Amino acid sequence: MNTVEISKKVAWRLLPFLLLMYVMAFLDRANVGFAKEAFQADTGISNAAFAFGAGIFFLGYALFEVPSNLIMQRVGAKIWMCRIMVTWGMLSAAMMFADSETLFYLLRFMLGVAEAGFFPGVILYLTYWFPSQYRAKAMGFFYFGAPIAFILGGPLSGFLLELHGAGGLLGWQWMFLVEGLLASIVGVWAYFYLDNGPKDAQWLSDSERNQLIAALDAENRDKVGHEGHGSLLKAMRDMRTLHLALIYALIQCSVYGMVFYLPTQVGALVGDSVGLVVGLFTAIPWICALLAAYFIPAFSDRTGERRKTAAVTILISGCGIALSVALSTPAIAFIALCFAAAGFIAVQPVFWTFPSAYLTGSAAAAGIALINTIGAIGAFLAPNLKNWAETTYASNSAGLYLLASLTVVAALLLLAIRRSDSADYAAAKTHLS
Repeated sequence: MNTVEISKKVAWRLLPFLLLMYVMAFLDRANVGFAKEAFQADTGISNAAFAFGAGIFFLGYALFEVPSNLIMQRVGAKIWMCRIMVTWGMLSAAMMFADSETLFYLLRFMLGVAEAGFFPGVILYLTYWFPSQYRAKAMGFFYFGAPIAFILGGPLSGFLLELHGAGGLLGWQWMFLVEGLLASIVGVWAYFYLDNGPKDAQWLSDSERNQLIAALDAENRDKVGHEGHGSLLKAMRDMRTLHLALIYALIQCSVYGMVFYLPTQVGALVGDSVGLVVGLFTAIPWICALLAAYFIPAFSDRTGERRKTAAVTILISGCGIALSVALSTPAIAFIALCFAAAGFIAVQPVFWTFPSAYLTGSAAAAGIALINTIGAIGAFLAPNLKNWAETTYASNSAGLYLLASLTVVAALLLLAIRRSDSADYAAAKTHLS
């Protein structure tokens, strides 16, 4: 069996489960957007407080991102992923008690602390299993989690919100409780399902295991100068890592500026506020994102073109954000939202091929976590920047125009990435041929 067939076997074993984990993660961090209208109506929390509470998740996330990834490298993925999912699921369920600003802030912050390390942990975990040539497509499949979370989570959240009063609970309380408990259940399952690396994979034959390990080891030997002790300090001084971190922060600004408010925007376009109808309509942009997350990373893997593909994709997202508020026709504005969602989901798996192309070992654990940490700061700023722009310019459109402009900066920075940082694609082919 050649490396292509082995990678397909690994993909069928791991990616569906990692996808399920990401669906739970994205739903639990973003379901506050579905609850926004009902939650604020019942608790009296202001728009500014909601924006701060939605974003403070990412401060807790950022503070513990790097330590969490380094711990996972030491103790193994199965134990650490189980711990992350069980604790974040319980805290997400505890959001049902967030009936004041203080509790809202505290629980959102603690939810970020609990989930810290999940996403960079999975990105690092994929580097243990997939050679560079197949990594964008594998990451693209993992990124299906975000659109699927909204395709399924939109109607689910809408249905749970309509359980208002059942069992003496409000609709948004039902939503947080059910979706949080589901994450904890998947976390327990992760302990029994995941393997820490190819050496532990009993579902691979000896020859398959040895061939995959040899391909990955050969690839890692070429990543000279990007491994060793003190890797976090090295990552913080490495200009390429910091360049990528800034790009990712700008991408996350556009992502979460949209995610937390997309249900509200869709509700305004369809003439409703909360419930199943809004949930169903909200799923449509994420179906478009699902298709984009498949085809664009696959195109990037096939051609080896990373920089231009990522830059054009994020620009399409920015145009979609801007046009969704510039166009007066609801149907066309809705189509623009579909392009926005598709662009900012599809660009991310292509983006992650840059750091994973030249970081390995402890440097990969620290560097990937550092990039995601700075990205989390961008995600924290997103709802607050949006609220600031709308307040400053007395316009509901100003915030989205600001987010759209940030995608232009991200595209320019992507094009500024040195071509040599994308050259590992060609080198990877020599190892895998």
